[in-house]
Amino acid sequence: MSEQDGAPVVTYEVRGPVAVVRLNRPEYTNAQNSKVTYALDAAFTRAVNDNDVKVIVLGGNGEHFCGGHDIGTPGRDIDQSFERKAVIWYDHVDKEGVDSRFARESEVYLGMCRRWREIPKPMIAMVQGACIAGGLMLAWSCDFIIASDDAFFSDPVVRMGIPGVEYFAHPWVMNPRAAKEFLYTGARLSAQRAEALGMVNHVVPRADLETEVMATAERIAEMPRLGLALTKKAVNQAEDLMGMRSGMDSVFGLHHAAHAHNAEVGKDSLAGLDARGMAAANKKAAGEGDEA
Repeated sequence: MSEQDGAPVVTYEVRGPVAVVRLNRPEYTNAQNSKVTYALDAAFTRAVNDNDVKVIVLGGNGEHFCGGHDIGTPGRDIDQSFERKAVIWYDHVDKEGVDSRFARESEVYLGMCRRWREIPKPMIAMVQGACIAGGLMLAWSCDFIIASDDAFFSDPVVRMGIPGVEYFAHPWVMNPRAAKEFLYTGARLSAQRAEALGMVNHVVPRADLETEVMATAERIAEMPRLGLALTKKAVNQAEDLMGMRSGMDSVFGLHHAAHAHNAEVGKDSLAGLDARGMAAANKKAAGEGDEA
């Protein structure tokens, strides 16, 4: 799928045993809309179906990995129909309120990220610059993260009265106390701090990021495909036994309670904060303190 100017919103290339998938909306910090979601899904499916691909790398073209959900670009498509691959649900377009939001976000956010988490090939998130809110979901769907030394992570949606993004992996990818601080403050978490908390596997110089990621992917590709797939399933099952899946379900309900509250008492489900307002608030928070 492409933007109106014809540029693909996601790029795909194969380098030996590695498929490299990149978000390609750099002029909008690679903000995630439905077109991006389904273009990512098509790229991942292509990589899974290619027997020569052993590892998938997810990155972003340009300065940033992903600046979050698209809440204000010309390509925002929240009111458009979508495919339904992750969940069996009705279309959201002719619905109102929670009936609409729950249907859409069950599919394009929570459902799709869960679908990608179960891809039977190792996935590495290659993160530079911003990884904010919806960007976290993309990175957390991968098996692990290698970040550049200038990368930062943030989930500032509590500013909207919302308890974190839809794919609520926070207490599992970092410890619960760190997750609370991360969410309560909306502050930026540096790559170095994220590594110390266990959310990021390795931090490397920006200039070396792609080289280091590819070297790691190629080492993984030397392992047998079935062994990798079964090991991934084993670790994912262990996480779910620790409550990850059911925890996400419970928080997804709180997420939509917050959307509904905003719509009931304010001007919209996002508490009146558009992309510009959120960016200004996030910059102010970053100036006050760079780390959670």
